[in-house]
Amino acid sequence: MITFAIKNKKGVETGKTELPADIFDVKINQNLVYQVAVSQMANKRQVSANTKDRSEVSGGGKKPWRQKGTGRARVGSNRSPIWIGGGVTFGPTNERVFEKKLNKKMKRKALLMVLSSKAKDKSLVLLDELEMNNSKTKEMANILQSIKKEISGVSKKENRESVLLVLPKMDKNIILAARNIPKVKTIQAKDLNCLDALNFKYVIMSESAINVIRETFLKIRN
Repeated sequence: MITFAIKNKKGVETGKTELPADIFDVKINQNLVYQVAVSQMANKRQVSANTKDRSEVSGGGKKPWRQKGTGRARVGSNRSPIWIGGGVTFGPTNERVFEKKLNKKMKRKALLMVLSSKAKDKSLVLLDELEMNNSKTKEMANILQSIKKEISGVSKKENRESVLLVLPKMDKNIILAARNIPKVKTIQAKDLNCLDALNFKYVIMSESAINVIRETFLKIRN
C-alpha cells in the first residue's frame, strides 16, 4: 500500500489514504506502454484516403495510337499513370488495415503502469469527492484551476496543463460542466485506458473511482 494525500475541491489536503499497490505501485515497462499506446492510436485511424490505379480509373484502356510510324512516344493505354486522368501509382487505398491486436492483459498492465507513474510524479490527484450540484462550466473551471495551483504553485492564468477527470459512474453535471473547457476530458473509470492516461498531465479521481478500477481491471470487489 502507498500513503497518498486526499484533497478537496480547492486543492487543500484534508487527509491521507492508502492506495492499493497492485494499481499504483506497478513496475514500469516502457516498451510495453509504448506498444499499447501505438496500438490504440493505430486502432483509432480511419481508412479514408483512397486512390484508383490504372485498372480502376474510368476509360477503356485502349491503345491511343499504333506502336510505330507516328513519330510519337509509344503508349500502351490511355489509363497510364503518366497521363492526365490516368491511374495513380502506389497511392493510398482504403483496403489497408492499421489495426494492431494486443492481449487484454497487456492493455491492462500498461494502464496500471501509467497510473503508477502518475502517482510517483505527483500528477495523480485524489479528491475526497468529485460531485457537482449544477453543470456550470465556470464553477468547474475554478475547481480545476484551484487544484492545479495547489499542486504546481503556478498562478491560475499561467497553468494550462491538461486534466483527465475519472468518474466512478456517469455524472451528467460534471460531463456538461467540463466539456467546453480546453484540455479537459471526462471518462468513466471502467473505460480508462493507457492512451488517455498518457495524453493528460493530471489525472483527477475520487476514492470511489479507484474501487471501480479494481473491480474492472483486477476483478477485485470490496
